[in-house]
Amino acid sequence: MARELNSNLPEGPIEQRWDNHRFNIKLVNPANKRKYKVIVVGSGLAGASASATMAELGYQVDCFCFQDSPRRAHSIAAQGGINAAKNYQNDGDSVYRLFYDTVKGGDFRSREDNVYRLAQVSSNIIDQCVAQGVPFARDYGGHLANRSFGGAQVSRTFYARGQTGQQLLLGAYSALSRQIAKGTVNMHTRTEMLDVVVVDGHAKGIISRNLTTGEITQHSADAVVLASGGYGNVFFLSTNAMGSNVTAAFRAYKRGAAMANPCYTQIHPTCIPVSGDHQSKLTLMSESLRNDGRIWVPKKKGDTRKPSDIPESERDYYLERRYPSFGNLVPRDVASRAAKLACDEGFGVGKTGLGVYLDFGHAINRLGEDAISARYGNLFDMYHKITDENPYKTPMRIFPAVHYTMGGLWVDYNLQSNLPGLFVIGEANFSDHGANRLGASALMQGLADGYFVLPYTIGHYLADAQPGSVTTDDSAFRNAAQDTDARLDALLSVDGNKSADWYHRELGKIMWDSCGMARNNTGLKQGIESIQSLRKEFWQNVSVPGSAKEMNVALANAGRVADFLEHGELMCHDALTRAESCGGHFREEYQTDEGEAKRNDEDYCHVSAWFYEGENKTPTMEKEDLKFEYVKPSQRSYK
Repeated sequence: MARELNSNLPEGPIEQRWDNHRFNIKLVNPANKRKYKVIVVGSGLAGASASATMAELGYQVDCFCFQDSPRRAHSIAAQGGINAAKNYQNDGDSVYRLFYDTVKGGDFRSREDNVYRLAQVSSNIIDQCVAQGVPFARDYGGHLANRSFGGAQVSRTFYARGQTGQQLLLGAYSALSRQIAKGTVNMHTRTEMLDVVVVDGHAKGIISRNLTTGEITQHSADAVVLASGGYGNVFFLSTNAMGSNVTAAFRAYKRGAAMANPCYTQIHPTCIPVSGDHQSKLTLMSESLRNDGRIWVPKKKGDTRKPSDIPESERDYYLERRYPSFGNLVPRDVASRAAKLACDEGFGVGKTGLGVYLDFGHAINRLGEDAISARYGNLFDMYHKITDENPYKTPMRIFPAVHYTMGGLWVDYNLQSNLPGLFVIGEANFSDHGANRLGASALMQGLADGYFVLPYTIGHYLADAQPGSVTTDDSAFRNAAQDTDARLDALLSVDGNKSADWYHRELGKIMWDSCGMARNNTGLKQGIESIQSLRKEFWQNVSVPGSAKEMNVALANAGRVADFLEHGELMCHDALTRAESCGGHFREEYQTDEGEAKRNDEDYCHVSAWFYEGENKTPTMEKEDLKFEYVKPSQRSYK
């Protein structure tokens, strides 16, 4: 496999690079497109939009998801909105400002070229979704409404109450369903990818397992696209759906694809606090709530009074105090660390002391309860059902939680990994968000990749590929299938007495303590040792009942946990080598006098791309240097 990290970035003025690149890449003529087959793993916003668009262009598409329907993809959980630089508010927004905010918000650890392209196509996404019937909120005059999100001083976020991800996914799903009905997309539901098949250094197919029957099948194609989401569930407790996992990306990593910046984890500041050990996931409260909600803690340590009994003079609106320019709309990493600091110092609220208030009292007094309900009603209802507290009457309690992963498989400007023929889109790749994703940018990237980038760039690869040159008769498919069977048999043969969930929960504790919101040299080294010990015990004592030739939820889960155990160690290795603080990667040894992240651009202004070296061997790392021509790195300030 190629280990050279050639990002294939175009040249010229940045505003012309994407257009020039599209003109210069190779094309596949419409008649020939029908000869090529493309596999897409994942059917969320990135996967569904890519599958529908490529099928519309004429390619044969096989789309795989482990859910029973693409409508259940985790994209539905994105609540607050999707960014686009349309400047409907006439408040100074532009493509360049969206580009600038995103590079700065990522703490100068993303590629300028990729981010500018993302900003450019953002407006096309809105037009596409409106044409599909996505019910974006509208203002009194009938125009599409916008609201603000963290890290920006303009209103550029389009939304559908607190259900934006769900509505966008339904739009992409309708486009996908049309192609399924036409026979151009072959949809494989309840099917999990367990390996990538590599032939002569090129990705030419996958090995999958039917989760209902247990059948192992082989699928060949001319190119493979991974749209399998992020790996936040390595922490066990996260805002991700419980089924979200790293397996597809990690299988590609073990076949030679580079894993880039795996330690870059986003902690979302607006989640319902942990209530006890019984929990298996955390619930997100949309960042959009910070538009009208004000975050505060009591000025008195250990204050157990009801929030309604604490007068204004005894409340510390700490984000507004520390960051007067952005206030409650600072980026997620900044808001999360500020909340942790308040709780660490003894000002936290709730039974555990791990919480801060998100208060809508002022907004309700100013706008009325009906207006707040129109903007956030379903979010308020969800909070009420989970906590049995009415957020219209008493402030929400929130605390940071693992949410999104900026790291992922390395890709070039064409969204192709270093493994030719393997393309990676959406959260599964690393390319657009640097060390911290701004809110409402995940949906933007997923749809940008699927609708407007990959359908162009994949043709450049396929134009040089002989269609159908590799079939499942190739020995590489047989060998990969045998590897998959052996891995499943190994899990079933342990016959221990602890469930995979037990090991997953233990891994989550290690990851949160050693590689969570705050990291340090000693903790990361201890984390690596603890994970290695836990993984050794897992393979000696995990209990996986049943067989591989049937529906076996425990087996599927054990396979995912096994991959998490290895990926968690890789994350700690990455965090240990990056001796700086940037974005969501906060090393306690590297911070300013005011407690902000302190970057080291001279030594760490690069992408860390990790390569698998074999079982129980330390992975190796290659660097892709980052260049900033337009947004010069500086100490981030939101004051």
